[in-house]
Amino acid sequence: MSYLVIFEQILDAAWPADYYYAHIPALGLTTHGSGIEGARAAANDLLQLWLAEKKENHEKIVTPEILISTLETSDAV
Repeated sequence: MSYLVIFEQILDAAWPADYYYAHIPALGLTTHGSGIEGARAAANDLLQLWLAEKKENHEKIVTPEILISTLETSDAV
């Protein structure tokens, strides 16, 4: 199974400068980690825990369709 992960730098001054959120939108999961690799590892750990819980509860695990797009806007908004 493949799940899209979106990384977003955390800009809150209360966080260290190199921290990123890792969002798994299809599952509504978000975690964070130091740098992209730290956030990726945290997302993988969270995904594995989520999958294990679903399997333990005999729940169906759905593989979502993944579509990606970008939107651009002018600076004169």
